[in-house]
Amino acid sequence: MASLPADTEIVAALRAGDEAMFAALVDAWSRNLLWLARSYVSTDASAQEVLQDTWLGVLHGLGGFQGRSSFKTWVYRILINTAKRRGVRESRTVPWSSIDGGEPAVDPGRFRLGHWREPPAAWPSAEGEALVREAGEQLARALATLPPRQRAVIVLRDAEGYSADEVCELLGITAVNQRVLLHRARAALRNRVERYFVTMAGRP
Repeated sequence: MASLPADTEIVAALRAGDEAMFAALVDAWSRNLLWLARSYVSTDASAQEVLQDTWLGVLHGLGGFQGRSSFKTWVYRILINTAKRRGVRESRTVPWSSIDGGEPAVDPGRFRLGHWREPPAAWPSAEGEALVREAGEQLARALATLPPRQRAVIVLRDAEGYSADEVCELLGITAVNQRVLLHRARAALRNRVERYFVTMAGRP
């Protein structure tokens, strides 16, 4: 996919009614926006509706964009606010505190003084498109099982490339919480994919 132009060009094109530019943004950003929306609402269908409302909000709110943040960050703020409102209406939002329970993402016995007691098993190199696709599907499934705030943080940090400070501001969380959430999310994803590759390596 070709890289998008600078914010000034994007905004000018959208304000001029450039449908191709809008379609390019939808194609480039919707997947991760949808993952983030799902962190706040109870169903995939609700997340899809949040995404649709977000893009409508972008079009209707273009006049209010003043460039104090990047255009992409502005879009993410619209999505987060839209998703929060819908989550409150559903009254079924997962409590923030619920992320602290449950089993650890990685067995603590594998660590000693903060380091691996034994290094994780090496992942085999992906051979062929089928294996690459399967690995991607495993990641997607693992991401879907993460607690909501872990999913939100890892999408923003690792998929979108936001800094820790930016994620804290977008999600309204502390720096310590951001670090803990990101560590747990990364560990859970690695654990899932590691098990997958170990299983693949044992196939005849």
